[in-house]
Amino acid sequence: MSPPDPTEPPTSVGPARRKRTDEIVDAIKRMIVEHGLGPGDRLPQERELLAQFSASKGTVREALKALEVQGLISVRTGPGGGAFIERMSERRAMSLLSNFLFAKNLSIANIYEMRKVLEPQLAASATLNIDEAGLGRLADIIRIYDHEPADAAERWNQRMAELDFHSVVAEYCDNPILAFTCRFLQRLLKDLTIAQDIYVQPEPVLRESGIRHQHDLIAAMRRRDATAASAILVEHMAEAEQHMLGLQARLRDQFLSEDEAPRRSRSRKRSA
Repeated sequence: MSPPDPTEPPTSVGPARRKRTDEIVDAIKRMIVEHGLGPGDRLPQERELLAQFSASKGTVREALKALEVQGLISVRTGPGGGAFIERMSERRAMSLLSNFLFAKNLSIANIYEMRKVLEPQLAASATLNIDEAGLGRLADIIRIYDHEPADAAERWNQRMAELDFHSVVAEYCDNPILAFTCRFLQRLLKDLTIAQDIYVQPEPVLRESGIRHQHDLIAAMRRRDATAASAILVEHMAEAEQHMLGLQARLRDQFLSEDEAPRRSRSRKRSA
């Protein structure tokens, strides 16, 4: 056989054939939507699924297992058992995403790069929907951290409440994807090791400036000024990023200094 002519374009290859299991998973998802099934509803019995998809028992069970791992259904055995629709909780969805990002070496800068773009949009959307009860909740949260903490436990609770403020704002956003993403970024900050190291440090925080921004946001929301709300969050997120990165650099320098001291001591002993 002669070698291929390098001047000829390569032969196009079609997409790889999907696994039958994946096709059945997608078909069951469509079935759930098309039939309006909700949490607690039962999927067709296994024998019906076998006939509907012309698939083997092992393939159908593998598909059901995949849906169960995704948190979309639960499979119960025994009398009255079967596959039942589950409500995917936001906590579970975030846990799955966190697991995916676990080995990605996320940084504070990565998170704030997203927050600076999304949080202003979130605030603008929430401004058009928030009510007096929501504004009251935001004011109550500010009272958690509008004073110096008495101890380390209160300091930690204050840091978490500062993030919870933005989580409440997200509740009033009419874009569920935007709201979820912002809450997820807030959770990443709570879970990120370097951020946790920063939050427990007795370092001064930009309390006065941050609280002023948040009170200004509440005022803008009360008068339904979405443009002002967005502008306030642009400034607030930029300032928060600068502050967090500064604390991170200071903490890193502190760790390096503490690590260097024993080495200098060992070096002096060897030269003595």
